[in-house]
Amino acid sequence: MIRLLLPEGVDRAALPLLIGRALRAFVDGYVAVLLPAYLLALGFGTWKVGFLSSATLLGSALATLAVGTWGYRFHHRRLLLAAALLMIGTGLSFAGLSSFWPLLLIAFVGTLNPSSGDVSVFLPLEHARLAESAQGNARTALFAHYSVLGALFAALGALAAAVPQWLTTHAGFTQLAALRGMFMFYALVGAVVWWLYRRLPEVATHDQVPPAPLTTSRRVVFRLAALFSIDAFAGGLVVNTLLALWLFQRFEVSLAAAGAFFFWSGLLTAASQLAAPKVAQRIGLLNTMVFTHIPANVCLILAALAPSLHLALGLLLLRALLSQMDVPTRGAFVMAVVTPAERAAAASFTAVPRSLAAALSPSLGGALFAAGWLAAPLLACGGLKIAYDLLLWRAFRRIKPAT
Repeated sequence: MIRLLLPEGVDRAALPLLIGRALRAFVDGYVAVLLPAYLLALGFGTWKVGFLSSATLLGSALATLAVGTWGYRFHHRRLLLAAALLMIGTGLSFAGLSSFWPLLLIAFVGTLNPSSGDVSVFLPLEHARLAESAQGNARTALFAHYSVLGALFAALGALAAAVPQWLTTHAGFTQLAALRGMFMFYALVGAVVWWLYRRLPEVATHDQVPPAPLTTSRRVVFRLAALFSIDAFAGGLVVNTLLALWLFQRFEVSLAAAGAFFFWSGLLTAASQLAAPKVAQRIGLLNTMVFTHIPANVCLILAALAPSLHLALGLLLLRALLSQMDVPTRGAFVMAVVTPAERAAAASFTAVPRSLAAALSPSLGGALFAAGWLAAPLLACGGLKIAYDLLLWRAFRRIKPAT
């Protein structure tokens, strides 16, 4: 079982991180689908769904910035344990509160994730620790396993978004009580993640270079961060929470149907991320990031214009098969173009602009939906992401990553 999770040549110390990523992805998967339904059930308007999603991403960005600026002074294990405690508090607060402004505050400081990927403070901490557990191709494979587990369990979590509807129909729960129960389970998973991270060793096997702030790799990291922010801003226009809202409003799909779509979408994403290391070995990390991303965003643009639900879902599923292949390769690329001592800082400083940029766009997407321009966020997302792909390839095509 362990060998199925860990690629060959990877330290066993990475195992709690992989299991923790899978558990977090599961609850993130259903929260992204249920969050708009929960907020609407509390009586909030459409624009508040986007506004709260923006607050979530902005808070994650600032927390990640703090990790990048001061986190090198602390061991990764302590910061991961603190993040797990924050996850517990987030779930309990969302389960117990009903007013918008307290929920907005918790969304800002907490660990909720309205998107398809991981944008929380966990990400740079786990990336830096994973980079210590493998080298070369084994590192790329490890990042792929990390991403695949996230995508696979997020898909299962999306399927679990149908649980409140079942509880309402068959177990006598009110819709609001069933939705609150899902946030209680989110807090329980946070407690399990905390227990897992307690098992991490204080010093990893390959951790021979102490963490340091950015120095020699500063220019490369800042260029990557600027480009990643374009991609993230575009992605924020169609985070899973808003994509679910688009399905609800454009085609009037049910919660169960939306959950089923995100399940199959997540499975295709997991399959593509599993294939990413093999593709990267043949054509390189950068080419894999760029030339799988462009056709995926063409599919998104076409889905925005699709006249029927079945055609739109087909295009979105084809997008899912391609759009996330850059996730493990992007993480491996960043770790390979900086010095080992700067990896934690590089992971944070490339994640921060992504989160900040992504924090701005959900409010814009929600406002466009509220105005009745349902296709606009998808069209803008696809166009901006294609521009990002071309700029990234042009800027880094001559840089060869180290092993």
